[in-house]
Amino acid sequence: MESSREIELEGHIIDSGIMTRVFDKVLDMGGNFEVMNFEIGKKKQDVSYARLLISAPDQIQLDEILSALHRLGAKMPEVESLVCEPAEGDKIVPKGFYSTTNHPTFVNYNGKWIEVENIEMDCLIVLDKDSRRAFCTPLSNLKKGDYVVIGEKGVRIVPPERPRKVNIFEFMQNTVSSERPSETIISKIAAQMIEMKEKGSKIGLVGGPAIIHTRAAPALAEIIREGYIDVLFAGNALATHDIEYNLFGTSLGMELDSGKLTTGGHKNHIYAISEVIRAGSIKQAVDKGIIKKGIMYECIKNNVPFVLAGSIRDDGPLPDVITDVIEAQEEMRKYIRNLDMVLMIGTLLHSVAVGNCLPSYVKTICVDINPASVTKLNDRGSSQAIGVVSDAGTFLPLLAEKLRELKK
Repeated sequence: MESSREIELEGHIIDSGIMTRVFDKVLDMGGNFEVMNFEIGKKKQDVSYARLLISAPDQIQLDEILSALHRLGAKMPEVESLVCEPAEGDKIVPKGFYSTTNHPTFVNYNGKWIEVENIEMDCLIVLDKDSRRAFCTPLSNLKKGDYVVIGEKGVRIVPPERPRKVNIFEFMQNTVSSERPSETIISKIAAQMIEMKEKGSKIGLVGGPAIIHTRAAPALAEIIREGYIDVLFAGNALATHDIEYNLFGTSLGMELDSGKLTTGGHKNHIYAISEVIRAGSIKQAVDKGIIKKGIMYECIKNNVPFVLAGSIRDDGPLPDVITDVIEAQEEMRKYIRNLDMVLMIGTLLHSVAVGNCLPSYVKTICVDINPASVTKLNDRGSSQAIGVVSDAGTFLPLLAEKLRELKK
């Protein structure tokens, strides 16, 4: 016997494409839908409303469809009670736990909808009954006895909607193309950054060593010095090669100004790491006059925090590098929760790592010479990310130039 259930959609569900995605998802999963009610907002500020009857050959298949539609923002007409179970041990999840999206999420507790704090994808929701608060909790932070939300009853999410105001994020959409006019895009990004900083918004940057190799480091140093970046996320490589370049004029043993290989230059990054270790830290190396310019220098001089997360291939590493990945995640989250925009430049793995911790409402721009890198970021859940196909050596100097021009 066929099973069916009504759902509701509300918001800017037409121009955000949510309605079409719901229809496609139902049909792709072998179900059917009937539009019971559809009220279209007549003005830009008006929301639309739709009530649909979703049906499937059996209850199991219907539940699967409803679960998929839930992640697109669908909700049940009737308010359902939240279901929670205590964790039986540290990092041990109850069966059927609710896995979060990176969209704003609310849970119904004692008849009141409360927002889940610190939302990010692929985590759990832990309910604190005493404070009547709900927290998005990574598996690594789950403690025995925590009340974990089970299933989707009493849970609602709000997917991001297309901006009603024309800006860079509406202009570009989510597609990735190397055919876009780069200078026009970078001008719009610069204008958006200036507007955000004037409002007190915070901007983060995720950077890879390609920034150094392509001679874009002075441009990024200028952008940091002028106050546009509030936190830097990187690995050992970016910091090491930035310091190597500013101590020896080389990156991976090559003179960046001449493009020539230096005899014995392959050892320079080891010398750079050693000098910082001798000083005690990057900050102490700056304070002692060892490091006199560059990206890390500007971070220290302008009190811009940085999180350097290590990897198994690191040399050294620098004393400031966090080699425990869980510790690095937690340090990143301290700053991610306050960000309104993130620029990701020339580093796929670090971009995906930061992207996985970002809420979907954070404006995200991924810059890479390889279009596949931007696509992979979207495929791994950061659907809000928009892509600019460009190398760091082109993007950052032009961005610095446009920021100077617009600021005048």
